[in-house]
Amino acid sequence: MKRRFAMVMAAMMAAGMLAGCSGKAEETTAVQTTAAETEAAEAETTAASGEAEAEEPASEAAEAASEEEAASEAAASGEETEILVAAAASLKNAYEEELIPMFEEANPGVTVSGTYDSSGKLQTQIEEGLEADVFMSAATKQMDALNAEGLIASDTIVNLLENKIVLIVPSSSQLGLTAFEDIAKAETIALGDPASVPAGQYAEEALTNLGIWDSIQDKVSFGTNVTEVLNQVAASSADAGIVYATDAASMADQVTVIAEAPEGSLAEPVIYPVAVVANSAHPDEANAFVEFLKTDEAMAVFEAYGFSAGQ
Repeated sequence: MKRRFAMVMAAMMAAGMLAGCSGKAEETTAVQTTAAETEAAEAETTAASGEAEAEEPASEAAEAASEEEAASEAAASGEETEILVAAAASLKNAYEEELIPMFEEANPGVTVSGTYDSSGKLQTQIEEGLEADVFMSAATKQMDALNAEGLIASDTIVNLLENKIVLIVPSSSQLGLTAFEDIAKAETIALGDPASVPAGQYAEEALTNLGIWDSIQDKVSFGTNVTEVLNQVAASSADAGIVYATDAASMADQVTVIAEAPEGSLAEPVIYPVAVVANSAHPDEANAFVEFLKTDEAMAVFEAYGFSAGQ
């Protein structure tokens, strides 16, 4: 009996040991499987991270190449910014011969075009939508009118120059005129139209104050701008005319200056203001041009053409 019991106990112990060994084997297998799966996952993550790191520099390089290509295309296109300056006819020579070339040389990529006429006509054109970037008139009247209408950038207005009005005759004239008031002795007279030409407005003011204006009306032909008046006198189509001193200087071989308007005949000096047009499509370039006109180099050019600094 005892022996049988011992055999049963031995059998049970053996079965227990077998079960224990089986459990450990399964546990070991499970641990080994989990570790392998973890290593595989880590390897996959590392690979993905490596691919992302490799893609990032490639993406940055592509973006840089794209920007460089765009810059190269822009440079190759040779695109330029063009600004339009609407200026009194008496400024044309100084602008076209000296000032615009100087500005363009100092500002690569910016070109300047000029349109020149009487200040009154230019005022009307700007009011009607002329896409000018800068306006420079031969009197403050037109600038003030546009400014009051909100068409001028007020903070850019500068009374840049001063001019004089003078009586001129053809260089071949034999009339013997010696004073500004002697215009009354001429048979034919050329003046700017006071309705739109500042030189004509100044002439009317001076001659009215001298008591001459009414007496010469049947002798006068009115020009649409001061250049037209100058050309009429230079061609001897008129015996005398009133223009700016700067205009007379530009044709010194064809016209003779008799005299300046007498002191006191004009209430205000002949001022040329300049400013940026409020609706300019290129305000930075327009401002740069106005600032350039104020430089010593530009003022030296104006003075060479007979202007003086504004008050």
